[in-house]
Amino acid sequence: MTHFPSPCRVRELPGRALLVLPPEIDLSNGAALRTAVLAFARARAGRLRVLVLDLTRTDFMDSQGARLVTDVRRLLPPEVLLRVAAAPPGIPSRVLEVTGVRRDVPVYDDLEQALRA
Repeated sequence: MTHFPSPCRVRELPGRALLVLPPEIDLSNGAALRTAVLAFARARAGRLRVLVLDLTRTDFMDSQGARLVTDVRRLLPPEVLLRVAAAPPGIPSRVLEVTGVRRDVPVYDDLEQALRA
């Protein structure tokens, strides 16, 4: 079992997984989160089709959060689609916009949209 830095929560659905990321993502936890997310995906190789990162409960995120998303996208197995939920006008949504991540990764305004897409 993959353990995530607290308070990350995991919800698995058929062929999909939802990872609720912590309230803060910065230099103190970005690398550990990236390692944990990728280990989670590798442990479900062949079964996981869509991975949703939920940033709707994240209150603070700096460039480490953008790096987390881009690294996960780049390092996920090619058969796994990455989706991100980040509510505007929140900080995570703005960071993903300013850093250009929104151009490369599907970012949805709410969690339900990300899970349905």
